[in-house]
Amino acid sequence: MTLPNILTYARIAAVPVVVGCIYWQSSMDGPLWLRWVAVAIFIAAAITDFLDGYYARIWNQQSSFGRMLDPIADKLLVASCLLMLASDATINRWTLWAAIVILCREILVSGLRANIWRVCASAFP
Repeated sequence: MTLPNILTYARIAAVPVVVGCIYWQSSMDGPLWLRWVAVAIFIAAAITDFLDGYYARIWNQQSSFGRMLDPIADKLLVASCLLMLASDATINRWTLWAAIVILCREILVSGLRANIWRVCASAFP
């Protein structure tokens, strides 16, 4: 358990909190401050994304597990926020296409990275 991995876990734990805040604010006619709480948590998660990479490099605590989990945490947070904003029609019409492009890009990049690692692993045993 290193600090960079703990920060990554915190980002994953932030996903249901952000989703819950957006859901309660939009579907249950909750107060607007819930949306601001979601924004604040998203910004804090973005800062932890920077900090976990920074500390992992500075303290030489890079690991295979961290390299795998960090992009997963990022994709979970971004995808869940885009899907929640699309579900409550904050993102609609033309902006919905931008969200679709972002989600497709995330999926394609993940697939390409997985295939590149597989090819490199088989080429250089």
